[in-house]
Amino acid sequence: MLRSLVKLQSRVGNVLSLSSVCPRGQLCKIPLNHKAYSTATSERKKFYEDVSISQGEGGLYEINLDRRKLKTPGGKLFTVPNEALAIAVATEWDAQRDTLKFYTMHLTTLCNTAIDNPTQRDKDQMIKAALKFLETDTICYRVEEPLGLVELQKNEWDPVLHWVEDRYNVVIGSSSSILGPEIPEATKDTFQQHLSSYSFWSLTGLEYVITQLKSVVLSLGVIDRHLTVEQAVLLSRLEEEYQIQRWGNVEWAHDYDMYELRARTAAGALFVHLSSESSTVKRKLLQD
Repeated sequence: MLRSLVKLQSRVGNVLSLSSVCPRGQLCKIPLNHKAYSTATSERKKFYEDVSISQGEGGLYEINLDRRKLKTPGGKLFTVPNEALAIAVATEWDAQRDTLKFYTMHLTTLCNTAIDNPTQRDKDQMIKAALKFLETDTICYRVEEPLGLVELQKNEWDPVLHWVEDRYNVVIGSSSSILGPEIPEATKDTFQQHLSSYSFWSLTGLEYVITQLKSVVLSLGVIDRHLTVEQAVLLSRLEEEYQIQRWGNVEWAHDYDMYELRARTAAGALFVHLSSESSTVKRKLLQD
């Protein structure tokens, strides 16, 4: 888990030194609230130089921009449950250059969603929403023609479907009917029990991955590390990729969509793991 975080940090350089992590209580509490980054396409000029994290009340971690505490779009103090996630978010802010591109800061956005909970949902409602995707799961809907695509879906999707059925001891199945397969109630109950073990924060990340891939099965494959992000994204776009191979595509548009989907899916998966991380990141990691 932490190896993924270290890789994330290495891409943007060694941005957080030991000196940037200040002792509790030494940072002045000047409120900082940026409603702009609640908009996916928003940008603004960078207004800070240094990014740091600190531990506040209740053991929660805060993000500081030039010694000012970050707040959410809803006006709440931006706090995360552990140091690993705090470092990842701080890395996003430190990686910004002259212009802040809020739409690239997926971990920050997910934290804002978990903290503000703008739709005011509880865990049961989030689980119910996630399971609705199971009824329309991408890899459960099969075509009857052309034969090439039929075979491609069978060869690429069936192994993943069989894996998740074995992994969770459930029956899902697939169908070429527009209504899709009929998911047994026992399967829904099993997944509901499994998702109930997730924290509210982890469910926020999982739901984000599911909405990107339009698939509970592929999302669980990524979270359980059975699939890489690249594999899951390609599987979620199987029909589109098949059509592109036959008819061609607008190269730059296709590549941009692919990279964006990979970035969002990777961020969601990383958020699930980091929000579940209970151990404290060793301070020496910040010095390496």
